[in-house]
Amino acid sequence: MKAPLGRRVAAEAIGTGLLVTVVVGSGIQATGLSRDVGVQLLANSLATVFGLYVLIIAFGPVSGAHFNPAVTLAVWFTGRRTPDGPTARDVAAYVPAQIAGAIGGAVLADAMFGEPLARFSAHDRFAGHLWLGEVVATAGLVLLVLGLGRTGRAALAPTAVASYIGAAYWFTSSTSFANPAVTVGRTFTDTFAGIAPASVAPFIAAQLVGAVLGLGIVAVVHGPRTTPARRGTGVPGSEPQPVSS
Repeated sequence: MKAPLGRRVAAEAIGTGLLVTVVVGSGIQATGLSRDVGVQLLANSLATVFGLYVLIIAFGPVSGAHFNPAVTLAVWFTGRRTPDGPTARDVAAYVPAQIAGAIGGAVLADAMFGEPLARFSAHDRFAGHLWLGEVVATAGLVLLVLGLGRTGRAALAPTAVASYIGAAYWFTSSTSFANPAVTVGRTFTDTFAGIAPASVAPFIAAQLVGAVLGLGIVAVVHGPRTTPARRGTGVPGSEPQPVSS
């Protein structure tokens, strides 16, 4: 049985907010401790891996721990005809909650480190090779999330998703935002993890293209979905049951 929509929306908002807090806060900490950009990125990526893993474990049983409009839309599209799949109403509630949470998470990180609150980033990320990186990162994420569900290995998602994002920090030119809500949130911090507002629209467009590409790869590799979504796995790509408490 699904948790009430209000609880699921709260889980998505808080979880996405804390994810952005981890990403932005660890970036600020890293730049304060080292002047080596490689060390800064390593610290930022490791903190994100650990933080994302914990957040999926914590919030997955309530909302599925999407924390990402691209994942929410992909899960809705593939599960919309199944009895346990997310509804259009779920999507309409999840996406604004994820965006609001992401903005709040960036402001919280700035507040913790004494940075100006909600100052727009000046970090320009406007380049074609970065957009390609976002297509690749998002396509891989969608393929992983949906592929785990299709093969009955959704329980591996906390480890697999966190590991993929950590790797994608390094093998994509964009350092793998792969998330429209997180992209918007990161405009509100003029720090290591920020992105200038003018760079946001093409990043989100690339992420949506990547999500569609990921869906296409899932269809080619796994074929059309023929069975209902599994319930109660508490990981991205599944419809969760509420926790016992």
